[in-house]
Amino acid sequence: MRAILALVLREMSATYGRSPGGYVWAILEPIGGIALLSLVFALTFHAPPLGVNFPLFYATGLLPFMLFSDVQGKVANALNYSRALLAYPAVNFLDALIARFALNTLTKIVVSYVVLGGCILLFETRTTPDPVIILEAYGLAALLALGVGVLNAYLFLRFPLWQHVWSIIMRPMFLISGIFFLIDSLPRWIADWLWFNPLIHVIGRLRAGFYGTYRPDYISQPYVVGVALVCLLLGLLFLGRTYRDLLAR
Repeated sequence: MRAILALVLREMSATYGRSPGGYVWAILEPIGGIALLSLVFALTFHAPPLGVNFPLFYATGLLPFMLFSDVQGKVANALNYSRALLAYPAVNFLDALIARFALNTLTKIVVSYVVLGGCILLFETRTTPDPVIILEAYGLAALLALGVGVLNAYLFLRFPLWQHVWSIIMRPMFLISGIFFLIDSLPRWIADWLWFNPLIHVIGRLRAGFYGTYRPDYISQPYVVGVALVCLLLGLLFLGRTYRDLLAR
């Protein structure tokens, strides 16, 4: 626990302590993105695909996507980030993974609370938030980020080219994860393909937690959990056997 806490404090200092504003930028980034999306689509459409408020609709899509994208990226690079410290016997690869996952997940959840709470307080959203469903959706997003991040932590070390390939894969994910649309409104053949994107399920579940009348029947929590756990177990298995050799290369 002391090693994990030390790594968390080091991460906080390096990520947020050296820039003016620190944690303020973690809040301003999604607010800026949501404001831009709301402005662009408000000029094009009379109402969002769900509900009556553009900022809340795009916030419920953008925030879980950002949690997944940022947390998995931090976890995936955790061993490279802490390479020097992993040479000490008191620090192992699990400490580095847990520290980065815990800090960045907690940060994104707090940011989401502030942004989503601000949308509800400042605008007429006509929503009935369900805390249980909302927490479930964020739990799914965090578990998926952990699983994919741990597997990528191995793949980035074992196959350096994969890091570039993964960055290319993540670019269209922003467009096909349901941030701008509801999968229910798409043609069936497109929806069937997008169903395999686990982020579609996460974002749909979060929106169900805010919009009481929205009950998407395509959501499969076991599918998201299964993808996350398979990635997590594979990543831990490979890293446990090879991480010291990979770091020594």
